[in-house]
Amino acid sequence: MGSPHMEEGSGDKLARKARESPFMPIGLAGLAIVCGIGAYKYKNRGAMSTSVFLMQLRVAAQGTVVGALSLGLAYTMANEYIFNKKEDK
Repeated sequence: MGSPHMEEGSGDKLARKARESPFMPIGLAGLAIVCGIGAYKYKNRGAMSTSVFLMQLRVAAQGTVVGALSLGLAYTMANEYIFNKKEDK
């Protein structure tokens, strides 16, 4: 028969992952915001070369996503070990 995850579409998979990890959509939103700001600031980068600008933009975007995932991990660990709110499966 297979697992129920085998036949789900992309939208269903994203929704399931968002339920399992609530900080993932926050990280994706942060990534979109950083990319939007980067696209806006690209015009006014001055004498900075395009490759250096894109490297700095990549670091900012990755930092935003890693920060959101770290906050999610801290939240999960606090619920599980400090507040003893373990989910029943």
